[in-house]
Amino acid sequence: MSEDCIFCRIARGEIPSATVYEDETVIAFDDLSPQAPVHTLVIPKMHHADLADNVSDAELAAIFAVVPKIAEAKGIAQSGYRVIVNNGEDARQTVKHLHVHVMGGAPMTHGMIDFADD
Repeated sequence: MSEDCIFCRIARGEIPSATVYEDETVIAFDDLSPQAPVHTLVIPKMHHADLADNVSDAELAAIFAVVPKIAEAKGIAQSGYRVIVNNGEDARQTVKHLHVHVMGGAPMTHGMIDFADD
């Protein structure tokens, strides 16, 4: 784990979070700045900056196996939800710790891509 990474600190329990799910490999918690009525983040407890940072197949499987559990727990499994991974600078990844956004709770726009003008 990284000493100064905010998500590592959440995983270690140093920063409180609205934890939705936790096991030995991952932790899921509600986003502090939600972009949808339901906006939960799923992170590996081990620090990985992004998908290219030596993430094991087992960790990836654990992360994505949790997604349907989060959707069920949050009441969006039947209505639908979006799963997003922002990977790198162009994708506007703001926290350099691999994380998956599980978002739902209201109808979303059709388009999935919105490019910045800069």
